[in-house]
Amino acid sequence: MPVHPIEYRYGSKEMREIFEISTKYKLMAEVEAALAKAEAQVGLIPKEAAEHIVKAVRDGRIRPERIFELEKVTQHETMALVLAIAEQAGPYGEYVHFGATSNDILDTALALQLKQAITLVRRRLISLTRSIIERGREALNLICLGRTHGIAALPMPFGFKLAVWASIMKNNLERLNSVESRVVRGKMSGAIGTMASFYGKGREIQSLVMQELGLREADISTQIVPRDSLAELISTLALISSTLELIANEIRNLQRTEIAEVEEPFKERKQVGSSTMPHKRNPIRSEKVCGLARVMRGLAMAAFENVVLEHERDLTNSSVERIIIPDAFLIIDEQLRSLEYVVKNMVFKEEAMERNLKRVGDLIMAERVMLELARRQMGRQKAHELIRNLSMRAISERKSLFDLLSQEKAVIERISKDEISSLLDPTTYLGESK
Repeated sequence: MPVHPIEYRYGSKEMREIFEISTKYKLMAEVEAALAKAEAQVGLIPKEAAEHIVKAVRDGRIRPERIFELEKVTQHETMALVLAIAEQAGPYGEYVHFGATSNDILDTALALQLKQAITLVRRRLISLTRSIIERGREALNLICLGRTHGIAALPMPFGFKLAVWASIMKNNLERLNSVESRVVRGKMSGAIGTMASFYGKGREIQSLVMQELGLREADISTQIVPRDSLAELISTLALISSTLELIANEIRNLQRTEIAEVEEPFKERKQVGSSTMPHKRNPIRSEKVCGLARVMRGLAMAAFENVVLEHERDLTNSSVERIIIPDAFLIIDEQLRSLEYVVKNMVFKEEAMERNLKRVGDLIMAERVMLELARRQMGRQKAHELIRNLSMRAISERKSLFDLLSQEKAVIERISKDEISSLLDPTTYLGESK
């Protein structure tokens, strides 16, 4: 039975398949095949050797089970893969992995995995963004209470809130595309990056291998591709994760009983909110998105720790990356899927929005009155102090702002009661938010 929830609870089958060990070994074998083809092309190994190595890889004869068996003996994962391919390549098996080092294979295979995983994340981000825009259009004429510091501020269209979310998702796509160009790169540069083992053909071999695999070349490398780009990738995923948390947290707060302006989808016939409180309809998907964001930020810290390696490399990054890379992608995958489901199906509660606006009364229009007085020769600072005092009185005396404004000489000298009433209408103070 699985131990880690990432194995069965979080992430899609599509994302999980990218990081399955069988996929990793298949991609590593493809890198070895591409290396053999390139080396044959430049005359470093016999053409027949490359043909046999490629055939052994492409025929599906390299089984993960055999690699596991060999690793128990060699205590070295890449060497186990090399031996597994060599077994199937017959007498030409001696040419497998010629001149390469383990991380030529590992880092390049990882780049292939990252390319697939980033493509899937991008697809989900685009889908979420479209859903946000679509629901935002639906909510453009729903007027709700804008809040700052958790306190009533000004009226706004609920759709404006979603427009902000869509803008953040656009930024996320730009971030992802940017980091992809730096992290999806392979290498074929030998034991410490000097290409000494390729007999003067290193640059040509690396170029041919990456062309075959559809990857860009690392600008320069030691035994490994420097880990700053991986740290940037994981931190970018963590940043995206935090923006998803921002949206999910807003939905959670707006679903609070005392606000109740939106609600997560809830399957009334079967879904259970609490094992003991039958009435509960909890925002569990949004809460999950928020919780997973905490884990993601921790993964980013581990990625930063991996930047510092000794000399031309050490192995301290390896165990960390085996955990944080698949975890990060499966978590962001789960967050994106969950949040899109919530956004597409959340219920807008127009009556609650209207009720909350009425409950705070006309105080939220104080800014508009203040600015109008300033325009009518009172002066901005004097108008601010006057309306501030009247607002404080309205709160303490439990009166409407309209009543106090209508009794204030300095106000009615400049603004009629009908004008005051119009100025206090929240539906007409939305600026350019539509």
